[in-house]
Amino acid sequence: QVQLVESGGGLVQPGGSLRLSCKASGIIFRLYDMGWYRQAPGKPRELVADITSGYADSVKGRFTISRDTAKSTVYLQMNSLKPEDTAVYYCVADLRSVQAPTYWGQGTQVTVSS
Repeated sequence: QVQLVESGGGLVQPGGSLRLSCKASGIIFRLYDMGWYRQAPGKPRELVADITSGYADSVKGRFTISRDTAKSTVYLQMNSLKPEDTAVYYCVADLRSVQAPTYWGQGTQVTVSS
């Protein structure tokens, strides 16, 4: 059974930082493309970071995606956070591309507010 378990969300002030983690199990981690989507209230889901193809323009230069194959974990380091980054963030995985991911985590809430 494939599981993607996110952690690290929370409340942060504008300009602050958070690091999200996603622990994968049930897959051969090194074979998979990994990424992060987000969904804000009333908005469609947005792919913000992809290990193979990079970043959405809205987060470029502020967010960094990385992976630790030994730990089967993917990270999203988020710096210079803005209120518009407030959303539920989802870890995703796919054998080919996270442009159309097969597996989704349960999501973790990130709220940027003073």
